[in-house]
Amino acid sequence: MTIGDHIRKKRLDNNMTQLALANIIGVDECTVTNWEKNHSQIRLYLLPKIIEFLGYVPFQLPKETISGQLMAYRKLHGLTQRNLAKLLSVDETTIRDWENGKHKPMKKLLNRISKLVN
Repeated sequence: MTIGDHIRKKRLDNNMTQLALANIIGVDECTVTNWEKNHSQIRLYLLPKIIEFLGYVPFQLPKETISGQLMAYRKLHGLTQRNLAKLLSVDETTIRDWENGKHKPMKKLLNRISKLVN
């Protein structure tokens, strides 16, 4: 099931129009239509509102590793890698490398990351 499928099911279960849902999320009706038809992907910054509407996270989040925890936190909060980099006071490419498992954060940063994601 895609996120669009989850959205459509929840909307129909609640007898809600696409326009009503669009108003809740802060998008136009065509955007909801495109999501439900799987014609477009959901913008990252809208994920928190969609998760709130659904009442659950409609996708798997790998939280076993530090890279998975970072990615999960970022997606659940609708943050880009750049936004997360600013929060942690690191470079955007550092976040990318951590999420890709290319590098691991130093101990000093691990504490800051731990506080942020927990």
